[in-house]
Amino acid sequence: MWFDEALQRIITTLANKNEELHNFIETLSHLLAGVQVNSGQVVSDLEEEFDTLFSILEEAKESMTNTIKQEQARKSHELQNQLTQSTNALESAEELLEFANHALDIKDEEEFAKAAKQIKDRVTMAPAFRLTMKPKATDNMTHLMVDFSQERQLLQGLRFLPVPRAPEIEVQDCMVVDNAVTIVWRMPVEDSKIDHYILEYRKTNHEGLPRVKDERCWELVDNVKNTEYMLTGLKFDSKFMNFRVRACNKAAAGDYSDPVTLETRAFNFGFDSSSSHLNLKVEECSVEWDPQGGKGLDSKVKGKENKGRSGTPSPKRGSNTRSPAPRGGRDRFTGESYTVLGDTSIDSRQHYWEVKALKDCKSYSVGVAYKNLGKFDQLGKTNTTWCIHVNNWLQNSFAAKHNNKAKSLDMPVPERIGVYCDLDGGQLSFYNAESKQLLHVFKTKFTQPVVPAFMVWCGGLSLSTGLQVPSAVRSFQKAENGLAGSNSSLNSMAQ
Repeated sequence: MWFDEALQRIITTLANKNEELHNFIETLSHLLAGVQVNSGQVVSDLEEEFDTLFSILEEAKESMTNTIKQEQARKSHELQNQLTQSTNALESAEELLEFANHALDIKDEEEFAKAAKQIKDRVTMAPAFRLTMKPKATDNMTHLMVDFSQERQLLQGLRFLPVPRAPEIEVQDCMVVDNAVTIVWRMPVEDSKIDHYILEYRKTNHEGLPRVKDERCWELVDNVKNTEYMLTGLKFDSKFMNFRVRACNKAAAGDYSDPVTLETRAFNFGFDSSSSHLNLKVEECSVEWDPQGGKGLDSKVKGKENKGRSGTPSPKRGSNTRSPAPRGGRDRFTGESYTVLGDTSIDSRQHYWEVKALKDCKSYSVGVAYKNLGKFDQLGKTNTTWCIHVNNWLQNSFAAKHNNKAKSLDMPVPERIGVYCDLDGGQLSFYNAESKQLLHVFKTKFTQPVVPAFMVWCGGLSLSTGLQVPSAVRSFQKAENGLAGSNSSLNSMAQ
């Protein structure tokens, strides 16, 4: 016998190891393919960066060459103008000098005086005496010389970017509370160049290291500025979640941190349409009263179902082409039992879900029941059902019901009702889902698994599952230490 057990343990160990190896081989193959793709990408990026550098250098060269040419043209223009003016002044002065020399040979005093006066007037107006004898430009071009020694050093110092190191997730500081997950990480060494972080997460039903191929894709939160982030408003519809983080500087993203897996178990269920009353239109997370449901049923069967029964007022019902589909060996609810059960039973631990009534819903109940609830039985009217009931038909009422007894609840009906079921502790509590105000507590001893149970008439309900037990509810339960208080007059021992 012990050989069989030992062999079974060995087989289980080998199967687990084989699964780990398959996962590891997939990881290596994925990394190898990534190396090829990413290498080609960085080469392309490198060529693009160098092309950009060459383009910038060419543009700078062209701009600076144009500056030199413009300075050359400016100086040449200034000097050429001065040269032309000076040449013209010289020609005029030489002509005047020659004229003056000829005047010295004039013998007639009157003619000589006339020539002398003419020479004097011409000298006064001569260009040579009005010219500035200082060049307007020099031949010096040193102000346009360059020294690119520092730039050459920078170019010679071109290196690959310093990529941030992989962060390290501090698992002991991470928290999973109230359908929110807080992830905390740190850098192995201080890095002042880090600009932001990228957090990625993925839901999974596999414990341990994340798998390369998983049924769900990674989702990301970009531009995280701190080394801590809280994901809120999550629906925990998987057993676990994977998390990883990478650091980014202005130009590059570093490697991912080692991934971590956190447990995110919660109670997930939907409405069981197979056994619901035919006057209820059931989706996975919603149920609505359907007055046209049930048409076509045999009138004799229908009469037998309704014979001698009374309860929640009902409009005239016709029928439905849908045929009854048994669930787990049970029939559909019928007659005045406008009931639908959850499709998952509760056999241990603590669970929580929320229900919201659709606008103008005239009557509904929310609670739990044993799975063997009769098809004619109504919630709260048997010793196997516990619920709170809201009635907005004719006379408004809000009450807790069990075993055909009702206790009126003197408080407003909340928009959303939270249901807390502790099967092991024998407790069923109802809360205002928004404020977490306690509405009512049933204290009993459940003798078998229960299922969430709902009744709807002339209206509808929407269901929220995948919720953790809220911390406020847990705190209240601990503070009460199992005592239900004054709201528990209907509490009874299960039969």
